[in-house]
Amino acid sequence: MRDKSSAIHGRSESVGLVFGFVGIVIFSLSLPATREAVEAFGAWTVGFGRAVLAAACAAGVLAITRTPGPDRQHLKSLLIIGAGVIVGFPLFTGLALETSTASRGAIVIGVLPAATALVATLRHGERPSWQFWLAACGGLATVVIFSIATGANGRPELADVFFVLAVASAAVGYAEGAVLTKEIGGWHTISWALIVALPLTLPVATVSLAMHGVDQPEFSNWAGLAYVSLFSMYLGFFAWYAGLDIGGVARVSQIQLLQPMLTLIWAALLLDEAITVAGVTTAGLVLAFVAASRRSSIVRPAASSDAITDRHAPSVR
Repeated sequence: MRDKSSAIHGRSESVGLVFGFVGIVIFSLSLPATREAVEAFGAWTVGFGRAVLAAACAAGVLAITRTPGPDRQHLKSLLIIGAGVIVGFPLFTGLALETSTASRGAIVIGVLPAATALVATLRHGERPSWQFWLAACGGLATVVIFSIATGANGRPELADVFFVLAVASAAVGYAEGAVLTKEIGGWHTISWALIVALPLTLPVATVSLAMHGVDQPEFSNWAGLAYVSLFSMYLGFFAWYAGLDIGGVARVSQIQLLQPMLTLIWAALLLDEAITVAGVTTAGLVLAFVAASRRSSIVRPAASSDAITDRHAPSVR
């Protein structure tokens, strides 16, 4: 019986990691796309405007699938998710990218896996082993050293502060989203979070657009805004929240350590940003900690064996 349970648990983690990897591939383009969009529309317009456009997509999906509204008991979680991944992360990364590069942001945001695991421990009831925390702290220390060593005059930059605030926002939103996903499903979670946040995101985006205006956007600027709205703000969460639910928050969150390397590649290809020796070395070390964390044990709360259900895919009713 124990062997069967272990096999099911192992398969669930593997499937969760696959979903998580798909989500991270999508998210790895977020910083380069955000930088392109911010150049023409400004951080506040992009930060809140992407949420408005994503909410329009979510409303369409919810209408087509005739999905009933969330229960009142879920409202608190939806507000936390909205504050974290719909408002906080997009806004702070946008503000940071007004003065910093996507390459630097990719490395600083490498602390997100450790932050997400910490929130999961407090909120989600998971208990990672000391080996896991050693690997997570190793990745964190690597990123901190990089930030200090490459900052102006050997100090972190103001943009790094915004990146850290973005990390904190995302960690809370990711962990809370994983909790709610277990109850209503991943795509329901991000869809309703976008709708719930609309009374804030719509007026702020409108005012910001009116005040900032549009600085002669080119195709790349429009493409960046479209990407962060449709993929980074919406579709990416379909896979990401499903992965966190199926594979466990602490375990799957460590896939995020792959994101710096992927973002460095995208930034070089799309933005012509230089790939420095320090950046590659840091990303490589962070990647090594992924393997270390993958081999460590994590005690997850008891859950039913049928972890994969139709909660993770929209269906027309």
